[in-house]
Parts: sequence; structure tokens; C-alpha cells
Amino acid sequence: MSFIEVVGAKIDTRHYINGERVASEQTFTNTSPIDGTFLGEIARGDAAEVNAAVAAAKAAFPAWAKLGPKGRGVLLHKLADLVEANIETLAQLETMDNGSLLRSHRRGVMPRVAMNIRFFADYAMNDLHHPEFETRGHTNVVSWDPSGVCAIITPWNAPLMLATWRIGPALASGDTVVLKPAEWTPLSASFFADLTKQAGIPDGVFNVVQGYGREAGAALVSHPDIARIAFTGSVPTAKTIARAAAENLTPISFELGGKSPLVIFEDSDLELAAELAVEQYDNAGQVCLSGTRILVHESIVEAFSAKFAERAAKIVQGDPRDEATQIGPQIHQVHFDRVKGFVDRAKEEGANIIIGGEPNTELGGLYFKPTLVLEPTAGSEIVTKEIFGPVLNLQTFKTEAEAVQMANDTEYGLAAVVVTGNRERAERVTADLVAGTIWVNCFFVRDLRAPFGGSKKSGIGREGGVWSFDFYADVKNTVFSPNGWKE
Repeated sequence: MSFIEVVGAKIDTRHYINGERVASEQTFTNTSPIDGTFLGEIARGDAAEVNAAVAAAKAAFPAWAKLGPKGRGVLLHKLADLVEANIETLAQLETMDNGSLLRSHRRGVMPRVAMNIRFFADYAMNDLHHPEFETRGHTNVVSWDPSGVCAIITPWNAPLMLATWRIGPALASGDTVVLKPAEWTPLSASFFADLTKQAGIPDGVFNVVQGYGREAGAALVSHPDIARIAFTGSVPTAKTIARAAAENLTPISFELGGKSPLVIFEDSDLELAAELAVEQYDNAGQVCLSGTRILVHESIVEAFSAKFAERAAKIVQGDPRDEATQIGPQIHQVHFDRVKGFVDRAKEEGANIIIGGEPNTELGGLYFKPTLVLEPTAGSEIVTKEIFGPVLNLQTFKTEAEAVQMANDTEYGLAAVVVTGNRERAERVTADLVAGTIWVNCFFVRDLRAPFGGSKKSGIGREGGVWSFDFYADVKNTVFSPNGWKE
């Protein structure tokens, strides 16, 4: 069967290649993290499907590139309109598939999908320019040319929204796309492919190949006809992709893991600090940007801990389709076992777990309680490794210099949060922190005009605004001489 019905919508489980649905001999099983419900068998692609998708994208590229920003923009706006018309279906579909909150998908995530597409279409039409400049009387003109076929590999924690952070600028740049969604959450990408068809996106411009990373993903990133590779995921997988990309010198954009600090100084608004700290449990801790290492000045740790515990005790964990739920399940049994393994090993090492630290037996399944580990052993894996679950650490510091040193004492550099009542301190500390994005007295404020990406092992490159087009396009400089013209 090539269709499954989820929340009243028919979702095709086959690949989407050159505007048509393509089946595979093999499939993989998709289940809901909410309650283990069987969702369907999904076509499992390999090199054959990848080769077909890349060939289709390559053939479609010249005409798509020739449309120019305005021609592409008309179609991308139609696509964004269709996303908005289908927000309820997309929201329910994605909640069923990845276990994130339905109310968040309805109010924020799916509207953001439409916004991502519309923003980059508009940016290409209206804002992508550089002032001409003179060199010894010669005129320099900078342009952004479509680069070719773009491979996009996306994660499972916010599948469609994170995919369109890449799909939007790639298509707006004039590239064609082959998307490989995460195997745990393939459904929204498949439905989105149908919307591209309805919007009139030409066949071959957007393609979806489903499957495992070691099969479909490996074939995609090693393909010689790929002009760009954009990947969001883990450091180990990124290393594998980078090795494959190196063979063809394919440019890469990586947004990888994080072990971000949340630094709380003694002059902070403690209510705000506690609110921001508890917010790090968002999406059951399955957020790469989360400030999972809470660093608190020793003089306020008791007062802060009391306010944090008070707020954390009120967190409602349960079915993500329930409007009252604040935290849902982990994505998959494999991931649940991984999160639990980190906590179990910390317990064996004598960690002081003051909140949670165990599965939520009342809910069963993949629900793990929000957890706080107090003063874990420096250098232990629960301090240094990305857990990607509802597990936070709380450590104390004495001085501003020590806070900065502890915050930067990680192989990652994706994000950081600083809470302080002193503007000069905020400017001083943020200047010394190594992170791609820093929030001061706030969290998760994201503007598509701003650069986004990670330092150190948290990524390669930046996207957002002009930085996206610098990656997905071939940036060209043309120099016009004042001489030799025939009037």
C-alpha cells in the first residue's frame, strides 16, 4: 500500500522524484512516539532512487535557474500559501510522527514553515544585492548565480520547519533540491512534496528520497552531480558526510550539536532566570540550542534552585495532542534508551539528581521525566556530551572569569544564554563567549535575517539572510572596464 491515512490526510509513502511517486522494493516501519501506533511502511531508497532524483534535479536546473528570483518567487509564494492553508493537517501529522506539541505546531512551527519559504523568496527578489564599487575606474558588479543540485539532509526534532530553513533559500537561489528526511519522521516531507506539485513547482525541482543514512544518505552526499550539501544532525554523521563531500570538493553547510551554557549572574532577575532555565526542557529537551549546562553564581544558587524547582514541579508531561501538555515523549525507543543510559550511568557515578532522573511510569512508553543533576563531576559525560533529552546540569561559579571559562569549556559552540541585570557585564561576557548565537535575558528569539550556525564542533558555515545565499549560490564578481565600448 502506497498511502497511509493520518488525521484524515492521505500521505504517500513512496519517494517523490521528478514530480512522480516512485516505490522501492524495500520499506521501513514508521511508528508514533506518542503511543507506539503503527503509522505505515515507508519506501526505503538507496543509490538507485538517489541517482534518479539527482538526474531529475539536474535536468530541471537550467529552466528553474532561468526563471530568476521573481519567477521563482511567484511559485514559492504559492507554496507558502498552500502551507498556510494546510496548517492543521501539517500540525497534526507532525505531532503524530515526532511527538512534539500539537499546539506549538499549530501556532508557531507550521506558520514558520510558510514564513521560511516566503522570507527567502522575498529576500532573493528585493534584498539580494551589493552596491557597485569602483577599482581604478572599473566597475565591480556582484551577483549570486544558481549553483546546481542541492542535497538537504534534515533531523527529526522539527522535521519540516528545519528542512525549510534550507529548502527556502536553496529554491530561492535557483538551485534544485533532493531532500532526504530523517527516517524516524518522513511524513511531513512527503506531504510537503504534494504541496510543491500543487503550487506548480516544475517537476524535478524538488525531490524527496526516503531511507537510511547509510544507504540513501551516503549515496546522496557522495554523488558527483551534487553542488551543495546542507546537513543538520550529529557530529559523527557530519564527519562521514564531510569525507564523502571532500572527494568531489562539494561545499557543505553543517548545523550540528550543542552543549550550550545558560549563565546566571548574581544580579539577575531570579524569576526570569528560573523561567528561562525551565524553558530549556522545551520539546522534551530535543532542541540543539538548549542551554543544558546551567551555571549559577554561588551566592544565589539556593534561591535560584528553589524557584527552578517550583516551576519545574508544575510542568505537565503527557500526550502532546492535549492542549495542557508542556512536554511530550522522546522520539524513538533507541533515543529514549540513549537518554536513560546517560542518566543511569550518572547515578552509578554518584550524581546528585534532585529532579526526575527516571522514566515517567505513569505515562509509560517513551516519556522521560524532566531531570536536573546538581554539581555533576567535571569532565563526566553528562557534562560534556550532548544528551538531547530533558536532562539539565546545574553547576556553580565564583567569578565572572570562571563563568566564562566554564561556559567555553566544551567542544561545542552553538548557542549560549546569559542572564544578568548589568548591561556592561552582558556586553563584556558575550564578547568572550564562543557561540554562534547568544541570547541575553531571553531565549529562542530567531530572525531569518540574522546569521545562524555553530562554532567549533557545532557546525560549519552560517545561514540566514545573505549568508544563506552566499552558500547556496555561486557568488560572482564581474568587472566592467570603462574602455573599449562602441557607442
